[in-house]
Amino acid sequence: MRDYELVTIISPEVEEEEVSKTVEKVAKCISDRGGVVGETDKWGKRKLAYPLKKFMEGNYMLAWFKLEPRLVKEVEKELRSWEEILRFLIVKVGD
Repeated sequence: MRDYELVTIISPEVEEEEVSKTVEKVAKCISDRGGVVGETDKWGKRKLAYPLKKFMEGNYMLAWFKLEPRLVKEVEKELRSWEEILRFLIVKVGD
């Protein structure tokens, strides 16, 4: 398994309580594929540099996780289908 970082921008229309549920949903998505979610860090609402789906701010979330490299595409595909997620980026950590 490799180490990854995931930064997610969640729609500002999503209530704070729902943001926590979305974070749990992301963790479940990873753990369902045999991954291990480490620490998650909610950065809160921040202003965006440019509009994303007509929004000028979003709720940022950072998560560290371990997952088999071949399963990362599956996680990306699932995250892409969620309406509450405006944008995300998965980056390999380490070598």
